[in-house]
Amino acid sequence: MGQPDSGNDSREIAPSLPRKKCLPKRELRRTLFFVDADPVTTNPEHYSVVFENDRVRVLEYTDAAGDKTTPHEHPDSVMYTLSDFRRRLHAGDGHRDVELPAGKAVWLPAQRHRGENIGETATHVIFVELKDGAPDATDTTDAQPGDWIGPA
Repeated sequence: MGQPDSGNDSREIAPSLPRKKCLPKRELRRTLFFVDADPVTTNPEHYSVVFENDRVRVLEYTDAAGDKTTPHEHPDSVMYTLSDFRRRLHAGDGHRDVELPAGKAVWLPAQRHRGENIGETATHVIFVELKDGAPDATDTTDAQPGDWIGPA
């Protein structure tokens, strides 16, 4: 077989690039839908970053009665309620109603959900999201006395 005519053979356009496999529609929708599931990106009208470093990210969440969020993800977190609230959280085909008083701190394992305020009042919450890779707290090689206590 002879050499292909470089002007007519589509394989010649980008011979060094690997061929991409097409995803089934369901996989493609899921991939596109959850490309960025960060709540600050998916629901910027409700979530804002109030502090961030290499160990944690602190988010403030606010909404009004009847407000809904689009699907998003949280890593392992601590949630502190600044107001009473009633919410319905949806994950997959199920949902769970949650009611918490103001001043409550609760652990939240990593999760993906969407939510809605089913109460009659606004919600105001602080999330402290944990990041991977915490340094060893006993390694104080370069620290001076007092460097590792109190707020930074």
